[in-house]
Amino acid sequence: MSLIVYRIIVIAFLLIILGSLASALIFLVKDKGQSERTVKALTIRISLSLILFLLLMAGFYFGILPPRH
Repeated sequence: MSLIVYRIIVIAFLLIILGSLASALIFLVKDKGQSERTVKALTIRISLSLILFLLLMAGFYFGILPPRH
């Protein structure tokens, strides 16, 4: 996997994480805390963040992402 593809994947993850965070805010305001949609959106955000972290760690471990000096 090339570095450019890896960067595109990371940027896509970040955009999806921000979208999930925005939807959680919208659900919080719209539902006034009475539904579980906010919790589900935040759970998705946390899950995606963990997956992204593991993906970055794997990239460094396998040498796909070079360390910055």
